[in-house]
Amino acid sequence: MTLEKGKSISAVKCLSLSEDYLEDHFPRFPIMPGVLMLESMFQTSMWLVRACHDFKYSSVVLRETKSLKFQGFVQPGDSLLVVAEIHKVQDSITNLKVSGTVNGKPATSGRLVLDTFNLADRDGVDPAVDRYMNFKYRSFFRRLCTQFDQQDLSQLLGEPVATS
Repeated sequence: MTLEKGKSISAVKCLSLSEDYLEDHFPRFPIMPGVLMLESMFQTSMWLVRACHDFKYSSVVLRETKSLKFQGFVQPGDSLLVVAEIHKVQDSITNLKVSGTVNGKPATSGRLVLDTFNLADRDGVDPAVDRYMNFKYRSFFRRLCTQFDQQDLSQLLGEPVATS
């Protein structure tokens, strides 16, 4: 994963034949379903949005897809390179341009609209739930970013550098 906070992110989804849904999609020609390609693009975009807001919001949801295209197959053994770039941020809404490629060839592309919020602000949930969720997402992101050096990780998370 590479991340340029406030601008773009790229991540890789490696498709393995051992993924259960491939037994049914399709038995003689297993391919990644389009909805899972979309999920890969959403999850990649979600991490970018969370990092951009310094993990301030507990919820990042997909509000809308635009011009979504599926242009190629992702088969077992393939790696789907997903790239998401922020196009526009307005209030709680982030518009992103997303694409997925396999070996440099287009597999999927489109635009996603994500919405960010805290549950306490919309649903009257105890703010402790938001704090807990933010803590868990930040912790998970820290594990995802193990390839970054400490300085880079501290900047991405907005935390001081740990010294030993």
